[in-house]
Amino acid sequence: MGDNIKTRRGALAGAAILAALVAPVVGPGVAGAATADLYVNNAAGSNCTDAGSGLPTAPFCTVSAAAGKAEAGQTVHIATGRYDEQLKLTKSGTAGAPIRFVGADRVDAMGGVQIGKTDWKAGLHALWASGAQHVSFEGVEFTGSGAEAVLIENSSKISLLRGSVWGGGPSAPGIRIAGTSSDVRVAGMDFSYVGNSNVVVDAGVTGTVISTNRFFVNSSDSYPALVVLGSPNTVVVSNTVKSSCGNGIVLAGASTGAVVRNNVIDTSKNYPSGACPAGKDSTGLTVSAAAAPTADVDYNVISPVAGGPVYDWAGVAYRDQAAFHAASGDGTHDVVADPSIPYDGKTPQLSPIIDSADENAPGMLPLDSWGHEAKDDPVVPNTGTGSGIRDRGADEFLGFGSVFTPAGPVRLMDTREGVGVAKAPLKMGSSIDLQVAGVNGVPATGVTAVTLNVTVTAPTKGSYLTVYPHGAEYPEGATRPTASSINWVAGQTIPNQVTVPVIDGKVSFYAGGEGGTVEVLADLAGYYSEKGSPFTSAGPVRLMDTREGVGVAKAPLQMGSSIDLQVAGVSGVPATGVTAVTLNVTVTAPTKGSFLTVYPHGKPRPTASNLNWTPGLTIPNLVTVPVVDGKVSFYAGGEGGTVEVLADLAGYYSASGYATYNPVGPWRLMDTREDDYTEEQMTRRAGAVAAGDTLTMTTIPVRAKSVVLNVTVTQPTAAGYLTIYPAGGQRPVASSLNWSANQTIANQVVVPVNENGEISLYNGSGGNSHFVVDILGYHAY
Repeated sequence: MGDNIKTRRGALAGAAILAALVAPVVGPGVAGAATADLYVNNAAGSNCTDAGSGLPTAPFCTVSAAAGKAEAGQTVHIATGRYDEQLKLTKSGTAGAPIRFVGADRVDAMGGVQIGKTDWKAGLHALWASGAQHVSFEGVEFTGSGAEAVLIENSSKISLLRGSVWGGGPSAPGIRIAGTSSDVRVAGMDFSYVGNSNVVVDAGVTGTVISTNRFFVNSSDSYPALVVLGSPNTVVVSNTVKSSCGNGIVLAGASTGAVVRNNVIDTSKNYPSGACPAGKDSTGLTVSAAAAPTADVDYNVISPVAGGPVYDWAGVAYRDQAAFHAASGDGTHDVVADPSIPYDGKTPQLSPIIDSADENAPGMLPLDSWGHEAKDDPVVPNTGTGSGIRDRGADEFLGFGSVFTPAGPVRLMDTREGVGVAKAPLKMGSSIDLQVAGVNGVPATGVTAVTLNVTVTAPTKGSYLTVYPHGAEYPEGATRPTASSINWVAGQTIPNQVTVPVIDGKVSFYAGGEGGTVEVLADLAGYYSEKGSPFTSAGPVRLMDTREGVGVAKAPLQMGSSIDLQVAGVSGVPATGVTAVTLNVTVTAPTKGSFLTVYPHGKPRPTASNLNWTPGLTIPNLVTVPVVDGKVSFYAGGEGGTVEVLADLAGYYSASGYATYNPVGPWRLMDTREDDYTEEQMTRRAGAVAAGDTLTMTTIPVRAKSVVLNVTVTQPTAAGYLTIYPAGGQRPVASSLNWSANQTIANQVVVPVNENGEISLYNGSGGNSHFVVDILGYHAY
């Protein structure tokens, strides 16, 4: 849900979206309807003339000329540009053949369709509709110049759709609907820098629909955003109101039969920043004594001035929803709370506006103010009517990510056996593609990322593997990212968990180098989609250490046997409702080479491994494993040997979580072997991290609560470990990566970030080490 108000409309939706808003479009053959479209284009070289036919080859220079020629059923196409004129509209369409004025491409401060005098003191309207009927304007910005930007008087069936209003006058609103006007629609409009109220509906007007608009009053005089002055049957639905400490919505006089639903009204802030002046007593919603008995008010979210009234109902002030509802019977589903709507349209995920609107309210549009369909937030209960997923206010929040479904571990690919791909080792310098969507329980559509435990074995030469989304586009013509997932030496078997975006149902595996081969295995741990469990970052914190008796008995794990670890109800993990945990698992001091499998307790042990080792090796791997009856199990393969096992908690998935996953990249964030630049300025010179030193870096400073990284150590001069933790926090007793001298090894890491998106990397070794950090995604809410 976003920090600067978007005062101009972005890319306009297509004809199908606009068709949902405008009056019925009539096909060919309607009696009396003109068929040829008209065109307006005042750009240099357009060959425009107001004396011409208005065809594309000889368009009109002014919108006024086209309006004078337009007949019922015609569409006037207006090219991008500034039209320095007052458009006086008097002609009409019919119910079956309206006249439409359609702006080209977009409405934007620097280049959409803008109508209005450039002389701000001219005292003229951009649009003055007088006695007109059945006319719509779509994707047009109206600029006021000392008077109302739009004046609609004694007109009916006039629609202003998906455009904007800019300016007005100190004593004039952005739009005034006056006289005997009826059935006027203002929908999907964006209001900016209007020096007065955004919309005023005068007494005598009937049947106005004001829906899905973004109202913004930034005047120091704190005018109400919307004022209805004795206009019956007005519908005010799904608007977002920011009134800069002024009153929000005012229904005055005999505004009987009004419907006020699904609006987000914020009078609590002096936009663009700052608190309201002391003593300010503005009201979110004001309804007169004459209008109150027949008003229908519900499903609004109102944030009043601190200590001020939420409602003024028939002259009585109410400062909370309960008192208002008890007195009026209205506002059953109203919420009095900060809607938390920063300026860039990204409403925070826990806002009360999400998935809570009355979808059946009159005047509801099928799309939001930007042309977006409703989208179900996976972590917010659906409490609205109908589908239950519509958001209150003008904008649908689309800023959430995906949630996790554990699945496995189950083998998806094995080049040795021809599982998932051809039976042949991967040649270095080449890639293979693996179908993951629609395989082994992964949905065929809607999957945004998969988590795989990838193992390489029997490499004939040292090299690296990159796992990346198939079909992704990369800068400068590259076919894959400059990031690695696993590094190895000849003959080594080594795993790493990889979380990779899914674009077209596949992921790709590239083996670097040339002249060699490597076998590649991939075991599914789970997938991300719109259904599943959100993530909660927790840690890093040690849950198990067989050397110290943490979590289990103090004894090495015998090869050929298993141990069970209680994770639910431990170290902040909920006692119930946990579907999976993410652990950084490390094996050390193995007496023989073998493997470790981590799997859900009580389930058959799968034919998959999470860690592989040779005698004496210390090696970590991140593991995401389903939780059954609160436990997970660890099995050491082979026989006749022992191994010490450690497990550090990174987080867990549950229905009570809030963070959703946003896959990115993989992108390289840092390589200590290279200079680091930010916006063309060097922020860190190339150089190894010294023994015992801590390096702090920024990951992704956007709402992230934790990040998913692939971290590689290379050129270490001594054996050691790496601990990654939120910058500014206390360094935990946990390791993220372990290595031997001169070893290059990678591990996936899930780590919380501080409020600035920063993490710290501690080099717990006796020598210098280089680190490479690639980002795979982040969890946010």
